[in-house]
Amino acid sequence: MHNVSRTTHEEVGKSLEHIVVGARRVTIEEVLAVAERGAEVQLADQAAFRERIERGADYLRTCLASGATVYGVNTGYGDACEVSVPPALVSALPLQLTRYHGCGMGEYLDPDATLAVMVARLNSLAHGYSGVRWELLDKLMQLINQRVLPRIPAEGSVGASGDLTPLSYVAAALIGEREVSHRGQLRAAREVLAELGIAPLVLAPKEGLALMNGTAVMTGLACLAWRRADYLTRLACRLTALTTVALNGRAAHFDARLFEAKPHIGQGEAAAWIRADLSGRLDSSAQRVQDRYSVRCAPHVIGVARDALSWIRRDIENELNSANDNPLIDPDDECVLHGGNFYGGHIAFAMDALKVAVANLADLMDRQLALLVDDKFNHGLPRNLSGSIGERAAINHGFKAVQISASAWTAEALKLTMPASVFSRSTESHNQDKVSMGTIAARDCLRVLTLTEQVAAAHTLATVQAVTLRLRDSAIPQPPVALTEFMEMSATHSAFVDEDRALEFDLRGTAAWIRAGVAPLYTDLASARDQAGKL
Repeated sequence: MHNVSRTTHEEVGKSLEHIVVGARRVTIEEVLAVAERGAEVQLADQAAFRERIERGADYLRTCLASGATVYGVNTGYGDACEVSVPPALVSALPLQLTRYHGCGMGEYLDPDATLAVMVARLNSLAHGYSGVRWELLDKLMQLINQRVLPRIPAEGSVGASGDLTPLSYVAAALIGEREVSHRGQLRAAREVLAELGIAPLVLAPKEGLALMNGTAVMTGLACLAWRRADYLTRLACRLTALTTVALNGRAAHFDARLFEAKPHIGQGEAAAWIRADLSGRLDSSAQRVQDRYSVRCAPHVIGVARDALSWIRRDIENELNSANDNPLIDPDDECVLHGGNFYGGHIAFAMDALKVAVANLADLMDRQLALLVDDKFNHGLPRNLSGSIGERAAINHGFKAVQISASAWTAEALKLTMPASVFSRSTESHNQDKVSMGTIAARDCLRVLTLTEQVAAAHTLATVQAVTLRLRDSAIPQPPVALTEFMEMSATHSAFVDEDRALEFDLRGTAAWIRAGVAPLYTDLASARDQAGKL
């Protein structure tokens, strides 16, 4: 049932033209539909939803009129929570918060990441616990749909109180300050808003804090990371099957009975996909009795990531569908709740775990690649997978340098698995004395994913080259249909290497193809069984 649900999520996400925010849960795939595939956002067309948003803003105004103390509304921020703000300055306070947090550094988030962040923030505010007006939700929706993208620096968040500094750039775009990207051009926010007929938002009390004091940056990045990691697990299965063919390895290592005896769901899933790719392949007594661990134990390595993805999805989507600022304004019970929902611990731990699982995929593929290029272990393939024949074979070195580079990328990915979540630092006058570092964990995870995609690109070219060489030089059957089709698709990015050439742009093109996740791979056990039945 879990696998069927996962597939349904993916198929629905790919077909969406818009997603509905408000009065419902939003999935990772819906965030990605906006961030990666051009879908728009619609606020739920339900009277009760809009009425709840408006009641929250009304109740906050009532609190202020009664003289109640509400953190960040008529008090200072953070350690200054005991500082009372004079009534005449309450309306000016949100703008101060937005401006003094404009101190982000580092590279800027790309358009996909920026959109994912904006959708995550909108969905959290739409829960109706933030005391914001409908006008704010509507304007944030307009910025998303018009692709008015705040220029958000990636660095500067400790992950509690939420993503204050990076989210200040979202708030700034809404009020017409700083710079935004629109239609590929970097321009002043106020100029773009005027051109589109969108009046800059005048922040009401708490609205600056509501926009900024949440986990939307780490959560948006986590959505992107989840999709890329999910695809890499399936690609690693496909490449393991190709490696098995190239090395003349044993399909029996993926026998279903082995994985029924050790019933981890993800491990069995990975083995079933590899088994489907090798369907019809017959082992012989001439083969090595047992293949080396990087081939034989591939489902056990990939399966860890597959199983982790299930609970990581749960935690990402719970965070995505939460009210994660402070204080919360409860319009039903008419109370103000001062708490710590901005703490990004679940995303931090999930991203730390995911980057470990993904880096292990890089290591697995790097080890398989090392076997393929080494003529002491590749069972008769040319040294370094060189396709050159005749006299010039002596001066050709094939995939020698590619394997060296893949090892460098793998080493860097493994180095980055140090968990960010254990590096809490006491900040802001020891008010924020325990913080999540969730955004750093998410950024690290994305970097590990990029490095692993580069390793996967190298391994893709090498496995296709190796199988082509095996077919050329040995009397082996044509690989099963799924593998043959994958090899043909890969060849559109990199032709057979018969004479040494620079492969940088072959690798870049293949890595981009992998990151886009467009090559058809198995998505559940049923699809693997269907493929196996055709062979």
